[in-house]
Amino acid sequence: MKGECYEAFLRDLSRELSILPDKPEETPENTLKALWSLAKGKPLSAELARDYEPEELAEDEYAQLKACVQQRLAGMPLAHISGRQCFMGLELIAGPEALIPRKETELLAGAAVDVLRGYDAGGTAYVIDVCTGAGNVAVAIATEIEHAQIYAGDLSEEAVVLAHQNCKKHGLVDRIQLHSGDLLDPFQVLDLKGKVDMITCNPPYISSAKVPAMANEIASHEPQMAFDGGVFGVNLMRRLISEAPDFICDGGYLLFEVGLGQGPALEKQVSNMPEYGSVEIVSDAEGNARVIVARVS
Repeated sequence: MKGECYEAFLRDLSRELSILPDKPEETPENTLKALWSLAKGKPLSAELARDYEPEELAEDEYAQLKACVQQRLAGMPLAHISGRQCFMGLELIAGPEALIPRKETELLAGAAVDVLRGYDAGGTAYVIDVCTGAGNVAVAIATEIEHAQIYAGDLSEEAVVLAHQNCKKHGLVDRIQLHSGDLLDPFQVLDLKGKVDMITCNPPYISSAKVPAMANEIASHEPQMAFDGGVFGVNLMRRLISEAPDFICDGGYLLFEVGLGQGPALEKQVSNMPEYGSVEIVSDAEGNARVIVARVS
């Protein structure tokens, strides 16, 4: 029964499943294993489900698996069905409250971790993570950098609730302080100006004109405020570049993710500001600029 059932569902997924390029881990087999594990009461992300060995299903478990497969083929994101997404090797809680963490954003989190490892904060490293969403970047940094104290914020109160769940899941509620508000506004009342060692941000950067053409799996299930970046897709980033130096100490860093083709113009804007002493680009495997790393002079 198990083998026949597995092969039948795998054939359906292999034939009908549409996999987004920014979720390469969601192969038909990993998707099926994640949904199978969910039916057994053990939710897993596609990435962690790779090593899951399917077990025998009871009748009600089979019915749940069948319903989940149908949901996935109808376009519901796998992370919304399973409630899990892997990011930087960390299993996170996922949901419609925030953008599902993507592999491409691991470039941002990885660059932040690399900078902080070689950075002498003289003790605690203070980090602000704006547009925190599910809290994935904040949780990744706090996990890797034990001396980091992080202040994370998001315009969406629902996203902040989800981020808190991930902080709690990974035992980081004492090291990640969460706030709701617009960009850096929530941190104005805190005694942080000129004292922050790093600001990170994965902003919305899709231009509004391109939103209607986005895959239905994204447009119909993930919050628009998390990906709609305005007329040119760079509204929030331009604000961030201008406002960040008020918070960052001399020698501190601003890191933010950019959309395809946006890197050169944003690098130029940063370079033209006297507050920044240097700017570097982190590119993806295809050579596309995806992260700006700017050092405050």
